[in-house]
Formats: sequence, structure tokens, C-alpha cells
Amino acid sequence: MTSSQCVQQTVVGMEVAKVDSTGSLVFDAALVAPLLGLVPGAFMEELKRGMVYQLYEQGTEEDSGKTRVTFRYRARQSVLILDAFGRALHVG
Repeated sequence: MTSSQCVQQTVVGMEVAKVDSTGSLVFDAALVAPLLGLVPGAFMEELKRGMVYQLYEQGTEEDSGKTRVTFRYRARQSVLILDAFGRALHVG
């Protein structure tokens, strides 16, 4: 098993994001950065530079209440499926 697979399995079931007062998800860089092979400080710097970006998709019908967030950094990406409370249901 690779270290990225270990990180992915460790994150499943954990709260990786909090829902703020506006309903937006706020992610914990310490949990998301390793999914892209980064340390939290580098993740935040690359995010500010626009090198890390994310795509949010809200679930509908049978996926209602779930959110799929794809983080991308250069040629790497990590997809997280979250429940309504910001807990990771799946990481790929």
C-alpha cells in the first residue's frame, strides 16, 4: 500500500471540513494537503498562488446531502465525497 493510499484510508470517516455560517465548506489543510502530496504550509501557498484549486458538486436525488469536492494541484487530484457534516465518506 502506498503512503497516499494510507492517507486516503485514514481520512475516511473524519471531519475534513466544517460548514461555516454562510453554508460554505472550510477544509482542514492538515488533512487535505497530504492527499495532494503537499505539507499544509505548501498547500496554503499554492492555494494562494492559484496552483491548487477545487471543484464543488452538490448531490441531488439519491445523493442529496452529499458533496463531491475535487482538489487539483498540477497533475495530481484527489476527490472527496462528503456528508452534510463535512465527514469524508470516500476519498479517491
